[in-house]
Amino acid sequence: MIHSVLHAISVFFHHLAAVDWKWLAIGIACHLCKLLAVSRAWRNIVAAAYPDRPVRWRQMFGSYVAGTGVNAVIPARGGDVVRLFLARRRIDGSTYTTLVSTSLLQTIFDMVVASCFIIWAVTQHVLPGLNVLQSPSLPALDYGWAFRHPQAGLILFGLLLLFGTALIAWIAERVEEFKAKVAQGFAAFKNRSYYLGHVVTWQVADWSLRLATVFFFLKAFGLPATLHNALLVQVSQSLATIFPVSPAGIGTEQALLVYVFRNVTSKSLALSFSVGMRVTLILVNATVGFAAILLMTGTLHVRRAAEADRAGTKPAKANASDGR
Repeated sequence: MIHSVLHAISVFFHHLAAVDWKWLAIGIACHLCKLLAVSRAWRNIVAAAYPDRPVRWRQMFGSYVAGTGVNAVIPARGGDVVRLFLARRRIDGSTYTTLVSTSLLQTIFDMVVASCFIIWAVTQHVLPGLNVLQSPSLPALDYGWAFRHPQAGLILFGLLLLFGTALIAWIAERVEEFKAKVAQGFAAFKNRSYYLGHVVTWQVADWSLRLATVFFFLKAFGLPATLHNALLVQVSQSLATIFPVSPAGIGTEQALLVYVFRNVTSKSLALSFSVGMRVTLILVNATVGFAAILLMTGTLHVRRAAEADRAGTKPAKANASDGR
């Protein structure tokens, strides 16, 4: 996979001179607006879970982009832990159980939308079939080995499922008020008018801005900028996040996009676009994310902040001027 990614990066730099920087800048602006929208949706979910405590958007935005920045450079969703840690420091009396539940509620809508896009892609016959996934012609596909070795893949999936079920059962039996804390995280969903007006609206804006970002990146790299092609790119990105083995899903996304774009453009241009977009967003996410970590903790070493918390050091208090 590393060889394939390096090859894709070399192809990107080969086509770098042809990039239209105006459209690239607009795409980056759309991506930053997307981060604002999704963080607002999460803030409103958390605010519903803790109605008696101040939950400021600025702090939730900082926590969210911090996690996004870490996820950009570290695989296996390590940034999600950072996001929850920073949020917990900013909300007095909050618990990880409830905050995880708020993230789960937010993810449910994303899963529904992503599933609709994937079903649409299946009806368009643009996704690779099992015979393609089993082929070594997609060496950058992180989880392609599971399809080439179906028995081992099924065993691994079964073990992960059993482990997850056992872990949930263990927590449910031993942690007091576990169910109440989980239900607290879903408080926004119980109030349907609040959920539709203050959460779904922002999540719809999030997905619209995702497609707008892809649209302008397509224009920047000289590819046909259509809603159809933007949806194909989004489907590739969604599938690449299912098994986040590599940072930001890089490698998997490129393999999928080259296949789904086989009738749109050449493999070389598809690789250039995919890697260019991914590398650009990784740099943007990492820059914004680590700046947020530095501002919120005073250090880029999140582990030190966590150790200080365990030692009894109080987190910095939010300024009264912080906006909601």
